[in-house]
Amino acid sequence: MKDLWALKREFLEHIEIEKGRSVKTVENYDHYLSVFFDFAKVKDPKDLTFETLREYRLWLNRRSTGNNRATGETLKRRTQNYYLIALRAFLKFLAKRGVSSLSADQIELAKVPERSLDLITPDELTRLLKAPDSEKDPELKARGKAILELLFSTGLRVSELCALKRDIDLSLDEITIRGKGGKVRLVFLSPDAKKAIKDYDALRKDMDDALFVKKSKEKSKGEGEGLTRRSIERIVKQYAIKAGISKKVTPHVVRHCFATDLLRNGADLRSVQILLGHANITTTQIYTHVTDEHLKEIHKKFHKKG
Repeated sequence: MKDLWALKREFLEHIEIEKGRSVKTVENYDHYLSVFFDFAKVKDPKDLTFETLREYRLWLNRRSTGNNRATGETLKRRTQNYYLIALRAFLKFLAKRGVSSLSADQIELAKVPERSLDLITPDELTRLLKAPDSEKDPELKARGKAILELLFSTGLRVSELCALKRDIDLSLDEITIRGKGGKVRLVFLSPDAKKAIKDYDALRKDMDDALFVKKSKEKSKGEGEGLTRRSIERIVKQYAIKAGISKKVTPHVVRHCFATDLLRNGADLRSVQILLGHANITTTQIYTHVTDEHLKEIHKKFHKKG
């Protein structure tokens, strides 16, 4: 019988190759499972018991790590759930392989408060989209406008934006995106986004195939030409400051704006789920408060009083 560490290696290979999970996801699962195995101190899958699980959950709940040690803060419940989700997926893998162990059904996730949305107002969004206009360098100005217009037009994740290539067919109004888990979806380009990309491409003198690239002064030794996730996040943050927005603005905030704009204009939740590339509609349901607000406006406008 293979021990837990050998089975973990097979599980990680399974989620990478057969499930199409990203390298980062595989690394995270490796870490979460290693933490549990080090805690459990068993090698045989049959030796994993509900009592071990109960003690592990108590340990996770009391665990302080990194910068939290000085303040005495413990792991947030949402973070604890990441460890439990990885363990549950591993136990399901064992069950499918006919390996006797703890049942995945015995793992219940900790209840967490509903996620709050980081949003900016429509006026702040307008100011953000215009912020690159203050750039003196024409190429930086065009790049900034293209990044922001594309984020708002498509609702792309920043990793998806970084992966885009220069050879986008702008005669079409759509782009095929390979998102989380290798899942493919269509996103759609607004006229403003298409124009911004064309204007940026016309000013570029490099031969790199990435859609968005660094200027020479932005390059670090050993890095490629294409903008990284952190580069995009830094650019969006700088334009938010230029726009006079005091809130923290990230590419993900622009993604939220994309989703809420659709819902406020009458799109249904299922359509927004598909456009965002969410695997489960429960993830998209963080936006239901937007439709609730819309219903409140409808009630005020149309409900007869007295």
